Amino acid sequence: MRRRFNVNEALEVFQQLEEEGESASSSSTDDSSCSDEEAEDQAFTPGPDSGEEMEEGSDEELRFFLTTTILDVIIKYTNIEGRRKYDDWTDVDRVELRALFGLLILAGVHRSRGESSASLWGEETGRPIFRATMSLGRFHMLTATLRFDDRLTRAARRLVQQDKLAPLREVWDLWAARLPLAYNPGEDVCVDEQLVGFRGRCNFKQYMPSKPAKYGIKLWVVCDVATSYAWGIIPYLGKTTRDAPAERGQGKRVVLELTEGLSGRTVTTDNFFTSLVLGEELLKKKICLVGTVRRNKPELPPQLLQMKSRAVLSSLFGFTSTATAVSYIPKRRRNVLLLSTKHHQVQIQEGPQQKPTVIIDYNRCKGAVDNLDKLVATYSCRRKTRRWPMSLFCNMLDVSAYNALVLWLSVEPAWNQQKRSIRRRLFLQELGTSMVRPAQARRTRLPRSSSAAALLEVQQQVEPGPAQEQTKKRCHLCRGKRSVHARFCHACGQAVCKEHSTAVCSACSC
Repeated sequence: MRRRFNVNEALEVFQQLEEEGESASSSSTDDSSCSDEEAEDQAFTPGPDSGEEMEEGSDEELRFFLTTTILDVIIKYTNIEGRRKYDDWTDVDRVELRALFGLLILAGVHRSRGESSASLWGEETGRPIFRATMSLGRFHMLTATLRFDDRLTRAARRLVQQDKLAPLREVWDLWAARLPLAYNPGEDVCVDEQLVGFRGRCNFKQYMPSKPAKYGIKLWVVCDVATSYAWGIIPYLGKTTRDAPAERGQGKRVVLELTEGLSGRTVTTDNFFTSLVLGEELLKKKICLVGTVRRNKPELPPQLLQMKSRAVLSSLFGFTSTATAVSYIPKRRRNVLLLSTKHHQVQIQEGPQQKPTVIIDYNRCKGAVDNLDKLVATYSCRRKTRRWPMSLFCNMLDVSAYNALVLWLSVEPAWNQQKRSIRRRLFLQELGTSMVRPAQARRTRLPRSSSAAALLEVQQQVEPGPAQEQTKKRCHLCRGKRSVHARFCHACGQAVCKEHSTAVCSACSC
């Protein structure tokens, strides 16, 4: 295994690769002098998404996100890293990579996030489908070499492009661009943050005590309120440098970027994002804003901030030309402030609580991202890792699998209606099983476990794999010899060597 490059060496390699790419595009050179990795980089061309046929089963729903281009990028860098790290490396293809992702999803279905891989592949404690798909050693090899960029040029790209997400940027952009293409959200959407738990080394890791994970990578997410479909995601990377000034108006920038293309909707936000300036900018895009607002905003009327002379369950309203400010006191020393560009005639709900309609609409829409975070964490495919790109990619798999369920139910709303409480688990189980079936069908060696071997035999009978070519075998007539020969008898079909075989011409054979 090669040692890691320092910054100067990586920068030289990165510049050298750029010069070689420019020279290759301007003039034709001899490919025989290039190394295997450079030849693969030059020959890599992502395939079109519409050119590959859709597979049967729930796997095709996931292909809205893990399409041909994304798989080819991951395969490319995984094979490069595997050749560097292992001498006996065997290149991975789409079938095996899909099987790896399917096993991760199935591990999440069994809620085995804290369970070791050896236990999942164990004879007594494991599940037969894991042993029937691939060996434990191959699983460890693939997870250790799974990469989304070239590791040797990573430091140079971080310096040149000033991108902290460089280890995952190529795959992340391809995945994030596909989220809004498959689904049209309803009238109400919600913008909030999601924390992907991670406690390893990461220079943009955040501490959020209100989240269950406390430490991790923060993501800005916009979700559909009715289904919690993740329509857009932006990672929070912090400052570009330590000396850089703090960003002003960050909440406004995030909401405007996430709601691009959502005209005619109502966006619900919390007090980190909400402001009158944001509401006016969204109105230009024909988007309404409803959200809590902080007390230090200058656009709030002073009478809305007073609490001493007001009774419990009292409400005050402040109106401007573009927005409505609401102050509601549910209990003593508690003042809830909201800003809305949608409600211009605020009404009080009849009942013991006497809540304004703005409060009711905000409570109905505020938890879409939190609901997505809860659902994703229930059957998460994340494994214990010290690499933050791997942790973030597993979250991408979780979000993609949940979005696939939303798409499937929008097409087939009556699917497993009688098992409504567990049909998400049933969908994930069917999804993971359909992704590992092609790898099981083409496997030649049976596992040692009897249960896994029986499962594999049944699966191969249902879906027979491709015909295997005859390989070299030992001569069945050589006693005590270890010679291997490639000749086969035309009568009995067994392997024979030159000493135990005769050559017959075509005329005599007739």
